[in-house]
Order: sequence, then C-alpha cells, then structure tokens
Amino acid sequence: MDAKEFNSLFSILSDRLFRMAKSMLQNSDEAKDAVQDLQLKLWEKRDVLKNADNQITFTLKALRNLCIDTIRKKHDSEELKPEMEYSNSQIQYYQLETRDMANYASLLIDKLPEIQRSVMRMRDVEEMEISEIAFITGLTENAVSVNLSRARAKIRTQLLNELQTSN
Repeated sequence: MDAKEFNSLFSILSDRLFRMAKSMLQNSDEAKDAVQDLQLKLWEKRDVLKNADNQITFTLKALRNLCIDTIRKKHDSEELKPEMEYSNSQIQYYQLETRDMANYASLLIDKLPEIQRSVMRMRDVEEMEISEIAFITGLTENAVSVNLSRARAKIRTQLLNELQTSN
C-alpha cells in the first residue's frame, strides 16, 4: 500500500474514526490522539492493512482496540469521574432536565459490561451495521443483537426507575 492509497483511506474514514473514538473515550483531545496513533500504527503495518479483506472494518476494529487500551490505562492511573457541563447562562427547566437525563443515561451506559457498552455505542452512536459490529468485536451477529437488546433493556429499566423516583 503506497502513501496515496493510505491517505485516501484515512481521508474517507477520518470523521467516522474521530466520532467513534470520541464516543468511546468521551474526550475530543484523546479522540484526536487516538486517531493519530492509529494512523501511525497502521502506516507502520500498511502491508497487513493492504491484505485485509475489508480495510474499513479492519481500521475500525483497530481503533476500537486502541480506545479500549487507552480506557484501561486511564482506569489504572486514575479514577474516572463524570463531569457535568452546564452553561453559565440561565437554562430553562426542561433543558436542564433533558441534559441531566442524557448525562445520567451516559453514566448508565458507562456502567454496562464492556461488550454491551461497545456494541451499544457502535450501533446507536456510530450507526454501524450488525455485521460490521460482529466482525469488529469477534461476536456472531446473533450475539451482537442479544448484547444490544440486553444493553438497551438495562438502560431503559434504569431510566424508567429514575423517572419514577424523581416524580
């Protein structure tokens, strides 16, 4: 694979890679770093990439693995604390409630088992196909569907419980 082919692949995937890394790492700077690290690593192993059956899926799987490694290193070095971001301007009540619920849902997703969390983000955030997720994760398509269903059910149940206790 020459530089032109490699750069063409990354120009096609750059936005998608960044969105995927950001959804997994929850940080724009870390996501940019992850994509740059991936690009460097894949350039060094461009012959493996060239021989891959599906270069796009191979690249996405490599990014997922890199992000998981980054998260593990982060967990080992510090305790993750969710940050609530609110603007300083006066926010109407329903906007505040919506943001609180979104943040709560994000925290619930973060507490899911790793495979359910990854599958849910890839499907619901990145809008990947079940077959792509199966290839990236190494699961069968049925296992991806089951994990996705279970993850959604857990989040739905916990959100409904939160709504009932707050009313």
